[in-house]
Amino acid sequence: MRSKKPKAEKTAATAPDPVVLSAESVEIIGRELDAIRDRVVADLGTADRDYILRVVRTQRRLELTGRALMFLGFLPPAWLAGVAALSASKILDNMEIGHNVMHGQYDWMRDDMLHSSSFEWDNVCPSDQWRHSHNYMHHTHTNILDLDRDIGYGILRMEYEQPWNPLRLGNPLYAFGLMMAFEWGVMLHDLEYDNVLKGKRKWSDVKGLLAGWWGKMRGQVAKDYIVHPALTGPLFPLTFAGNLTANLVRNVWAFSVIFCGHFPSGAQVFTQEETAEETRGEWYVRQMLGSANISGSPFMHLATGNLSHQIEHHLFPDLPAHRYPEIAEEVRALCEEHGLPYTTGPLWKQVANVWSKMFRLALPLPPTPADTPAVLIERRKMTPAA
Repeated sequence: MRSKKPKAEKTAATAPDPVVLSAESVEIIGRELDAIRDRVVADLGTADRDYILRVVRTQRRLELTGRALMFLGFLPPAWLAGVAALSASKILDNMEIGHNVMHGQYDWMRDDMLHSSSFEWDNVCPSDQWRHSHNYMHHTHTNILDLDRDIGYGILRMEYEQPWNPLRLGNPLYAFGLMMAFEWGVMLHDLEYDNVLKGKRKWSDVKGLLAGWWGKMRGQVAKDYIVHPALTGPLFPLTFAGNLTANLVRNVWAFSVIFCGHFPSGAQVFTQEETAEETRGEWYVRQMLGSANISGSPFMHLATGNLSHQIEHHLFPDLPAHRYPEIAEEVRALCEEHGLPYTTGPLWKQVANVWSKMFRLALPLPPTPADTPAVLIERRKMTPAA
């Protein structure tokens, strides 16, 4: 497996020679990461249970506080505090709770409230559709062109390997629209609308999706934009605006965290041919090369659902995310030992990097040295990865 390297004459400047990772090193990395995973799994217990239950209690208190403050929404400080509490509640629900629970990180607790098969989040996307588009399609085919639909969500050009055409000139505008309405974009993700337009998906393939959308949208819209505003009586417009603002804050935050974890310069993409019949070690290495982290405080990591440790999340998507910080140093040391990049940076830097890349990719420009593959992987056929 190796990432496709653009021709040297097409780059704006000469890129450094890529690291060549031997097949033996790949399998060593795989065994060491398996050992890390086994150690954490063996250690799961009461502390992990107590942690997620504390987060759930905090999220519920924030939501109740936000709803209560909307009854005082005629006072600007109360309205702002209510929006802040509701925004924090929705962020916690979607990131540290919803995303991670639906990955099966707490299935071992055998608690229906926190089981991946029964959890439903505060989002218009039905959880079962999200589990297919995210858990299966994205995490299985991470950064594989034409398989991982998270590369651009079907509307954005996020990699130089994606063909340019004049419609790409709207790349930043499309990205802004997706960011503001991100929960709706996530809902539509499993539709694969481009395949519907091309005739590759039939009505029978999408009929079930539409039924799920209607049921979930109806509940979410009624809750945030009808029932709760109506409960505040004459403050209906203020409560409506507060709920809308909280959803926008959550959308912008989730979009920023997710795009910073997948698309900054340095994250590599792969072809289907390069990743066919991967070994376990090759799958691990692809996850490491196709992801990026965000550095910051423990509070910031909590607010991201620990997706600020996107590298560790892609290596171990079903391990409780609050364990990623303790794993991160070992993963980073493993990368350094084998000469692999460990892409990370503060939030502001990663956000600026991603948006700069989206503007560049709106134009038919050659890749920069930072956007050329940093690692080539030698392959040998072994037992396919699980």
